[in-house]
Amino acid sequence: MASERDAADTMPLRVTVQEGAGPRKPTAGRRRKKAVYLAVVAVLLAGGTGAGLLWAGRGGNGSEPESGPKIKKIAVVRTDLSGIREMQGTLGYGSARTIRSAGEGRVTWLPNRGATVERGRQLYRVDERSAVVLYGDTPLYRRLDTPGSVGRDIRVVADNLKALGYDIGAQPAPGTAVRQQAPAEDPPPVTTRPGPGPTKPPAGQSSAPDGGAGKGSDASQEGSPSSSPSHSTVREGDGVLTTSLMSAIKRWQKAVGIEPTGILDFSDVVVTKSAVRVSDVLAQPGDEASGDLMTVTATTKSVTVPVESLDVGSIKSGQRVTVVLPDQSTAAGRVAEISTIVQANQDDEGNAGQTKTNVTVSLDDPQAVKGTDSAPVQAQFQGESKKDVLAVPVGALLVLREGGYAVRLSGGGLVPVDTGMFAKGLVEISGQGISEGMKVETTA
Repeated sequence: MASERDAADTMPLRVTVQEGAGPRKPTAGRRRKKAVYLAVVAVLLAGGTGAGLLWAGRGGNGSEPESGPKIKKIAVVRTDLSGIREMQGTLGYGSARTIRSAGEGRVTWLPNRGATVERGRQLYRVDERSAVVLYGDTPLYRRLDTPGSVGRDIRVVADNLKALGYDIGAQPAPGTAVRQQAPAEDPPPVTTRPGPGPTKPPAGQSSAPDGGAGKGSDASQEGSPSSSPSHSTVREGDGVLTTSLMSAIKRWQKAVGIEPTGILDFSDVVVTKSAVRVSDVLAQPGDEASGDLMTVTATTKSVTVPVESLDVGSIKSGQRVTVVLPDQSTAAGRVAEISTIVQANQDDEGNAGQTKTNVTVSLDDPQAVKGTDSAPVQAQFQGESKKDVLAVPVGALLVLREGGYAVRLSGGGLVPVDTGMFAKGLVEISGQGISEGMKVETTA
């Protein structure tokens, strides 16, 4: 996609108006020439000519046009200017993520398409064992059965159980050294057949109902009894699998229908950034769980805008955006995320084209797009803005051969000006003698 940037907004014009060597006050003949030049400048500006154009008068050798755009008088105004860049985007629920089961077995339950699944709720079941949604950035990648284990995945579990209202006890602070114990064991199945009486719990486990390891305090902290010499130091962002946390896991497992062992398998949890919406169901009950089960997206709609990589540096997180919907209504939003992935488009012949980066725009009021799930939209990025500046139409601006800019007063004299921001056909001007309300010439 070609850049939507207006060249006049980003680079100076290089249009030159021929001036005589005499005094600045023009003669009647030169005034007529300048009026013609002004008309040509206005036509070039209106056509988006922009930078790189150099036009010089030919003195008396060239023929002059007999007519040109009409000239009118306007007043210098004091106003606010704001630059807007418009780009094409797509309204929707964002990129879809494919969910696969981390364990083996048969799919026994799946949600309906369009369902919303929040923290602590089951996303699917395999062999009637629930896989529950937790929020975070680090997925579970191991079996959490060893008191004293340290890692960011454990922090995800600890934070989510705390958010769900479970007492997880105190977590060791960063810098604390903790020791790992022997892995906990799953309790033996309950049986009514005759057999020996209760056996002694494995090393590292307590006979207490909560399954805690050790007596009175967490065995995972430095100085507690341990059957294993390995130890780790807690870093910023880490969690520690304390006996208190394992007890909280057991209580949570019982509440969600998982066997309450206090041991968490990585197949028991699906980690997402937030609540998810089931966009498509790819399997059905009875299928092997090893394949794709479903795709999920965010639950709130947003706008995805592919931006040329050369332009993405001008877009900032939090920048205001106006989204123009297909019915021409508008919705306000902000830049929520700028992807770090650069994508290369291919032309019809398979050659790599311009590279683009996806920019995600969140909407201030999701209800504004309640009736539309997906649609092409226009995203207007709010750029630089200036308040309370003097401005004239771009057609009033003259660029002199000797350098600098000028406007022509209604009385015929030229007044040098400095230019600032260009926006919506206006240009900011300043200079000695420039004031609000003064009359200058511009094209009609």
